[in-house]
Amino acid sequence: MDTTAPVPRVLVIGLDPYRVPGPWDPKPVADAIEAGMARFAEHGVGVETCLFGLDGSDDVETIVSHTLRARPWECVVIGGGVRKLEDQLELFEQVINLVRRHAPNAAIAFNSTPTDTFDAAARWIDTPGPTSSG
Repeated sequence: MDTTAPVPRVLVIGLDPYRVPGPWDPKPVADAIEAGMARFAEHGVGVETCLFGLDGSDDVETIVSHTLRARPWECVVIGGGVRKLEDQLELFEQVINLVRRHAPNAAIAFNSTPTDTFDAAARWIDTPGPTSSG
């Protein structure tokens, strides 16, 4: 366990690109999520993800509720896959209401792309700035 990693302050809720049905290549989205998460480390901000699939194998309410209750969150970022798909409006409402119920003190933010997730959270939390490595 890396004891130097910052305690997670930001939770990112979104879709697991490898578990979204359809004829598409999930790798570019997964790579963008990874790049977006790396920006949190660059700025010394702890982050955790809560990704779930749309393939029917996840109990979204249980997964999201459990993660929201795991610790206090300063900010919860809800990814575009959850909120931009018109056929997922009920899912978006469910996630928003779970955040309100289980993390009522957390700011809620929305990213535009997986790579700007840090920017979305940074609008609502104090950030220490970029850390140097070397």
